[in-house]
Amino acid sequence: MAEWWRGSVTYQVYPRSFQDDNGDGVGDLKGITRRLDHIADLGCDAVWLSPFFTSPMLDMGYDVSDYTDVDPVFGTLADFDALVARAHDLGLKVIIDQVLNHSSDKHTFFAESRKSRDNDKSDWYIWVDPKPDGTPPCNWLSVFGGPAFTWDARRKQYYMHSFLSQQPDFNYRNPAVVDYMESVLRFWLDRGVDGFRFDTVNYFYKDALFRNDAADFRVKTKPDGNPYEMQYHLFSKGQPENLGWMERIRRVMDEYTDRATVGEMGEAHHAIRMMGEYTAPGRLHQCYSFEMMGYDYSAAFFRGKIEEFFAGAPNGWPMWAFSNHDVVRQASRWAKHGVSQDALARQAGALLLSFQGSICLWQGEELGQTDTVLGFEELTDPQGINFWPEPVGRDNTRTPMVWDASENAGFSAGKPWLPVKAPQLARNVASQAGVAGSVLETYRAMLQYRRGSEALTAGATVFFRVPEPILAFTRGDALLCVFNLSPTEVSVAVEGVAGLEGPSQSAALDGAQLVLGPNGFAFLPVAGRVSVRA
Repeated sequence: MAEWWRGSVTYQVYPRSFQDDNGDGVGDLKGITRRLDHIADLGCDAVWLSPFFTSPMLDMGYDVSDYTDVDPVFGTLADFDALVARAHDLGLKVIIDQVLNHSSDKHTFFAESRKSRDNDKSDWYIWVDPKPDGTPPCNWLSVFGGPAFTWDARRKQYYMHSFLSQQPDFNYRNPAVVDYMESVLRFWLDRGVDGFRFDTVNYFYKDALFRNDAADFRVKTKPDGNPYEMQYHLFSKGQPENLGWMERIRRVMDEYTDRATVGEMGEAHHAIRMMGEYTAPGRLHQCYSFEMMGYDYSAAFFRGKIEEFFAGAPNGWPMWAFSNHDVVRQASRWAKHGVSQDALARQAGALLLSFQGSICLWQGEELGQTDTVLGFEELTDPQGINFWPEPVGRDNTRTPMVWDASENAGFSAGKPWLPVKAPQLARNVASQAGVAGSVLETYRAMLQYRRGSEALTAGATVFFRVPEPILAFTRGDALLCVFNLSPTEVSVAVEGVAGLEGPSQSAALDGAQLVLGPNGFAFLPVAGRVSVRA
């Protein structure tokens, strides 16, 4: 059990949108507990809960005002304990978010820190004097728009915030801050959680000299919608001191049994290399990236990311995901590559679950859900509001889970905090459960197949160089995986295989000829020396 996480599949739950138990239109912990059977029946190993801590909810829980309690909108600590107990009864591990780079400005620590320059918490956050002309010390930008510095008249200084101005960044160069954060981890570990997902894991330390970030060197085909993307963030994040904090986290985790960590790598320039650095021996167990959450759906793209990681970080470990609470759903992003929404959704699920590494599924992926089209007046997300109409905000992917075709999708007896619309209602759990060939049943079959396959959970990957749109690779010495990433039929010659096995879609093997229909995929056990030719 010491490495249960290696090759595991985690299901991400967004608490506001999974299941409302008390009818106020917002999901809660009791609701999640009631629906854990769905995750267990799907065949996942763990559930990751996005933040449920006490918060003003300006960034929907990623602005924490109390790290060791549950926000009343989600329930109580007793509700959380009951959730963990039920998950463990079902054989599910529980991973919770830790948002330790920044707090809410309503946190008592920040309220104390901003009072003066000489109190007990005065240097718990990043405070800096203005330049002689009154401007901030450097050009760092906030992810959510505008400068990363806000003036505070009480201290006559700027404080730094990587995100909203109401989310001040902690000063990790203060040992007392690091000690406190360790105590937070121990609080939840002692409560029985099986691991942590660390938000913005490469942001903790900033350049001590506050040097300017450079202009982004990448050539782009269209202008950026967010000025943050116009910089190369050499100094405002990704500092080498972060790695020492990762090592301290690992030492804490190693004091407990069967616990695991995953870090969110929010990095546009060197994410794969940094994933390897952050998961080197003695650091995090695995790193989660946004690398596969863009619009590229080509064999060269997927092959390149996986090869780059395992070549550059042979001692590290990735957690791959196609979607999450921050990006456009995969069925929407990649729609043009599918002969139908369902065919694409089935293929994307099989593709992700065939990759070497650990896997994370975003709630609703198993239904083939698309983003919900929202009007400006329906938005709650500050990022979506600040940058309307693009880049598209995050509310579109965060709309409630669709359990059935009733008015509120079985999510709530009250009005949901975000609307559930007809395109989403059309793809619900009740209508797909038990239906052969549905997206849901394909996911269940694929998860069962992965769990029973040592090749898929532990085998190394070797890719074949075949033309687009074919992605072909072996896992270990036992299994050939072939995907047609297009809406048109293709044919390839395969040798050294013993027929088809496991889930497949639009696949037929005639002698040495494998025919894959639109978005087809196949798994073939190895029986000799394998070759794949277009």
